[in-house]
Amino acid sequence: MNITPYTLSVWVMPLLIAITFHEAAHAFVAYRRGDDTAWQLGRVTFNPLMHIDPVGTVFLPAMLLLSHSPFLFGYAKPVPVNFRRLNNPRFDMVLVALAGPATNILLALAAGLGFHLLPFVPGNWALWVAHNLENAIVINVALAVFNMMPIPPLDGGRVAVGLLPRPLAIHLARLEPFGMLILIGILIVLPLAGSQFGLNLDVISALLRTATDFITTLLLTLTGNA
Repeated sequence: MNITPYTLSVWVMPLLIAITFHEAAHAFVAYRRGDDTAWQLGRVTFNPLMHIDPVGTVFLPAMLLLSHSPFLFGYAKPVPVNFRRLNNPRFDMVLVALAGPATNILLALAAGLGFHLLPFVPGNWALWVAHNLENAIVINVALAVFNMMPIPPLDGGRVAVGLLPRPLAIHLARLEPFGMLILIGILIVLPLAGSQFGLNLDVISALLRTATDFITTLLLTLTGNA
């Protein structure tokens, strides 16, 4: 990707909105279900500065992008949730976890509908707005799909912990301290190792891309853009 001021202008805003709304949704649902930890820390907000992690949101993705990495990886500051303070810990944990990805899908849906307003945008701005909407769909769908991987501490992992029978849930929850290392291993290290032996071990990324393409096509169809 050729990084220019225009490129940044059509990627940064959709990315900030996607991350901010995702994390704020987690915090808001946790607050509504009985835990005010994130509320007290000011995380129920649309101020992106409260959710951005300098390393995970800015430095790491930028370095991967500049090094022409085949895979982009990043994260925001996790929303602190004291699950024991929730009204119904196991069920409410699922609701809190789902809030982020569900919000991203709603944002992607809103971006798809936004294309129908382009005829009302002045000609000089229409292309810029269209690129922002396109990137908003890409970012939000990718963020939702990625976060629904059933690996703690990703949202999908916490959903699985809340829904699985307790013995299985306990074993899965124990993976949380190692979750980021597992993700780096299966998404970056394993494919790179396989390429050294002429093997395509990029299976998880392929599944994520397939799911992302399917949901994107579905949203474009639902919003009358396909």
